[in-house]
Amino acid sequence: MCTKFILALALILSLPTFAAVKVTGAGSTFIYPILSKWIAEYEKKNTDSQFNYQSIGSGGGIKQFIDKTIDFGATDDFMKDDEIAKVGSPVWHLPVTMGAVTVAYNVKGLSEFKLDSQVLGDIFLGKITHWDDAAIKKLNPKAVLPSTEILVVRRADGSGTTAVFTQFLSATNAEFASKIGKGKSVNWPVGIGAKGNEGVTAMVSQTENAIGYIELAYALNNKLNTAKIKNQNGEFIAPSEDAVTIAANALTEADYKGDLRVSIVNAKGKGAYPISALTWLIVTPKPGDAKYDSLKKFINWIVTDGQKMSKELHYAPLAKKFVSSVQNKIK
Repeated sequence: MCTKFILALALILSLPTFAAVKVTGAGSTFIYPILSKWIAEYEKKNTDSQFNYQSIGSGGGIKQFIDKTIDFGATDDFMKDDEIAKVGSPVWHLPVTMGAVTVAYNVKGLSEFKLDSQVLGDIFLGKITHWDDAAIKKLNPKAVLPSTEILVVRRADGSGTTAVFTQFLSATNAEFASKIGKGKSVNWPVGIGAKGNEGVTAMVSQTENAIGYIELAYALNNKLNTAKIKNQNGEFIAPSEDAVTIAANALTEADYKGDLRVSIVNAKGKGAYPISALTWLIVTPKPGDAKYDSLKKFINWIVTDGQKMSKELHYAPLAKKFVSSVQNKIK
């Protein structure tokens, strides 16, 4: 019996072992809650691949992607042509999810709150400094607003969430556009900076009379109140998965010609949430490379089976037009 056991063990030890392919990524904090779930679920049935993702902000992800220290990046603000040129190789932008940038606040007794881009911009410009300002009262005549100072919380790192938020305000508020502009990093005149959606969420949650911009999943998971934002149709829309879907579906053929670097911010659709966003995985195609092949399979799973997890995690399922485009790209 001992001899047979030893022979069997020797046979097992002599068999070749197959190590899982390790794929690394970094970037968007916006996508982190759902991407971490996707990775966990995918690896349960696909043991030949291991994915490691660092939630460091879109700006950091793009930098590491350009520096070639990661296999893929994730960003809520697509790379510009000059950034792509630094890579020295083709770059694919593959949208994998859609979500909302919410305006979260922590004011005792204030559960219903409306903002338009003029008032919201003035708060982040430092022109409106107290909760009972006349402009805020005009939008919220029935609200009991404290006379306390507004604590503005914004991102301290390069952020796709910031890019989406400032894109909305720059498109709808001329003064904000001229003084602040849009981008992953801007020169804020007021506020306290925090790192990542995680940091802004924690700061708003822990500080009374604070206001900040964060992704919907972070707001809901931390039970933070969020403002209704006025859209192009004059409607005050609460952030939700369905309102993001309406924004994506409002894209016309003129807006969307198969170029996956497209924005759904300030969409025209009735019921559309105006600060809606896509998140892209950024990839350099490397046919025949094991890491690239693993990544292709993972992304194909994300835009099909993975989308079933979207709503439970407070993201909107990817619009069908994007799903087919991504699948065609990775074929």
